[in-house]
Amino acid sequence: MLRRRLGSNGPEIAPIVLGGNVYGWTLDDAGAFRQFERALERGFHSIDTADFYTAWIPGHRGGESETVIGNWIAKTNRRSELILATKVGQKMGEGRSGLSARNIAQAVEDSLRRLRTDYIDLYQTHLDDPDTPLEETLGAFDKLIKAGKVRYIGASNYGGARLAEAMEISRANSLAGFVSLQPKYNLLERNRFESELLPVVERYGLGVIPYYSLGAGFLTGKYRRGDPAPQGARAKTVEKYLNDRGWGIVEELAAVAAEHNSKPGIVALAWLMSQPGVTAPIASATSDAQLEELFAAVELKLDITSIQRLKRVSAPEAA
Repeated sequence: MLRRRLGSNGPEIAPIVLGGNVYGWTLDDAGAFRQFERALERGFHSIDTADFYTAWIPGHRGGESETVIGNWIAKTNRRSELILATKVGQKMGEGRSGLSARNIAQAVEDSLRRLRTDYIDLYQTHLDDPDTPLEETLGAFDKLIKAGKVRYIGASNYGGARLAEAMEISRANSLAGFVSLQPKYNLLERNRFESELLPVVERYGLGVIPYYSLGAGFLTGKYRRGDPAPQGARAKTVEKYLNDRGWGIVEELAAVAAEHNSKPGIVALAWLMSQPGVTAPIASATSDAQLEELFAAVELKLDITSIQRLKRVSAPEAA
């Protein structure tokens, strides 16, 4: 399987990154362990998680996803086979949030302990922290790289101007710089990445690993026009897609999928992988069947006509 380099200076990663937001939530240890084994068999060695996962579940405090991954590493001793990404910055208890040097120093030790490893391949800001100077955040990351605890750093949920500012500060101060950006980007939400972020990542040679690649499952075709409103944990997340534009995208996905003897979610991922700037989308799987669809998305090569059809139907709405 062809791996992709994450930016001009980053590590080589799989063409789809496994989303760790489901570990310790909708996928227990046994299911996650089976997923890791199967993914590695197929060459998918990249996992994205965060210290915050899965703090949104009642009774959880965060760190559950990292703990599941760490349990597997301790059981199998296969850490060297993984490209492991995690994130810092979300609230992890009283006084534990943001991107101050103090919080980063504590958070990385907590993540390393839960992950049962002595290094993180890609350590990312989970979100911007306007209250902490970028020089402080980047200086803290630089120390972690020099100490061997982190190999590369990346940004998530940064605006274009802020990302460019961070890159310039790294260069001006000879600090380690971001090699990647993790933005929200999919067929339903294109405007911010394509208009604001893509020019920046191209200017600085950054890799891009989009999250919400399947629009919280909406792009898999599991919801249909005219059906009762979605229920469950992600119902509120997909509410904003329940309109003529959203249904039109799903219906065109279904049509293209039928022509390729495929499925809408597979086509949605294949389309994303074909877009300028994108290195590898992040996608979660909670069953063996969903995992196989991730593998299938890498094999599906969409023709230019199909790519353009999906681009037209998903054209961003005017702001």
